[in-house]
Amino acid sequence: MEVLQHVVQYVLNMGASVFVPIIMLIIGICARMKLREAIGAAIIFGVAFAGMNLVVGYMLDAISPAAQSFAKNTGISLTAIDGGWTTAASITWAWPLAFLVFPLQIAINIVMLLFKWTKTLNVDMWNVWGKCFVAVMISYISGSIYLAFVVVAIQVIVELKIGDIWGREIEDLTGIPGVTVPHHMTLIASLLYPIDKLLDKIPFMNKKMDAEALKEKLGVFAENHVMGAVIGFLLGLVAGYGISKSLILAIQAATALTLFPMVSKLFMQALSPISEAISEFMRKHFGDREIFIGLDWPILAGRNEIWVSAIILIPFELLFAVILPGNKVLPFGGIINLSIAVAVVLLTRGNLLRMIIYGIVTTPVFLYIATFFSPYITRLAQETGAVKVAEGTMLTWSTIENGEFKFAFAEAMAGKWWGMLLSVLWLALFALFYYGRKKDNADYFGQNHKEHVADVFKKEQSL
Repeated sequence: MEVLQHVVQYVLNMGASVFVPIIMLIIGICARMKLREAIGAAIIFGVAFAGMNLVVGYMLDAISPAAQSFAKNTGISLTAIDGGWTTAASITWAWPLAFLVFPLQIAINIVMLLFKWTKTLNVDMWNVWGKCFVAVMISYISGSIYLAFVVVAIQVIVELKIGDIWGREIEDLTGIPGVTVPHHMTLIASLLYPIDKLLDKIPFMNKKMDAEALKEKLGVFAENHVMGAVIGFLLGLVAGYGISKSLILAIQAATALTLFPMVSKLFMQALSPISEAISEFMRKHFGDREIFIGLDWPILAGRNEIWVSAIILIPFELLFAVILPGNKVLPFGGIINLSIAVAVVLLTRGNLLRMIIYGIVTTPVFLYIATFFSPYITRLAQETGAVKVAEGTMLTWSTIENGEFKFAFAEAMAGKWWGMLLSVLWLALFALFYYGRKKDNADYFGQNHKEHVADVFKKEQSL
């Protein structure tokens, strides 16, 4: 077991931009790609992953200090410190049993593929830490490590099933075929699905409101660089930066929003030949069986709707932090709420207005869940010694991914009747979403789907 732990840690230390391309190389070779083509595609994928991480990091490094300055200027004083996902990941990897989640996820995925219970092959091993985090929280609250791993198994299954749903959405949004995002942050979309169906009945809400539609209506003001500059400048002003620093932030935001779609083009360049090889391999050996490769969310980072909605949500997060009774969390490290933005860009197919609405209505939920888990996150930090927590304060994560799942199943495993009820309700809503969205996709992606994807690909190629 110690050997397995060392192997897992060795792989993790290489970083996602190295070990995921290695996995993609192996998949390409297994799909009978020519060796030079498989190596070339894998390297380009690594370049795309590293490039997107650089641009995302650049964006967050520019925007987060301004958002945090905005928070400080409000004068809010709350006891739970928001360390964001990076802090949560670091203390989770320090948990002694974290490595056991890897074989569990791989085994479940293989079994589900063999029995044709899923179309998704999840190679996003970095985000196993999210399931390790679930295991820790469940074990603390329920007192049982065995029940914790039962819940992890449930999460692995629903991630694979939602990956089956998102494959078509991602091809539609990015032009990249054969991939999906079975990330647990997207599971909140299943809870918002009934609301989304209600909004479908409102004519105004059904208008196309993605970045392309805005360009047609707003012209140059909806161009990536202009939109980024305006948002960056306004955020700088409300953060108290002054004109000079606000202009710098404007150019930084404009740079990031301009580079995102350019880097996204590399994902298409790398993944398209691998996807074609897998499709051909599946056709020859398994008829017309469809397989999606499950990847991390940055393949969607070229959609500017994610960043626009996440930045617009910042003042709402701070407002709710002040007015919500019982809230102990001041959004800080996790103030750029990608946990909702990535999920709803898929749910709404890029409808920016709906994305902002969903972000606002779920913000109180994020804050209350972060407050609930703060004692347990603090305990994990103290037990592992990975992060020091000052006396009289607690550590948390203001935008916990898939927090509603964690809360419901933690309470259920602790024997609370309301937790059991919430868990059953959560699974029922997920089933409603899965079968409902499956039918929606069959209707939405009609005869013109391939032509639409070709148009998306051409637009990205021209950038």
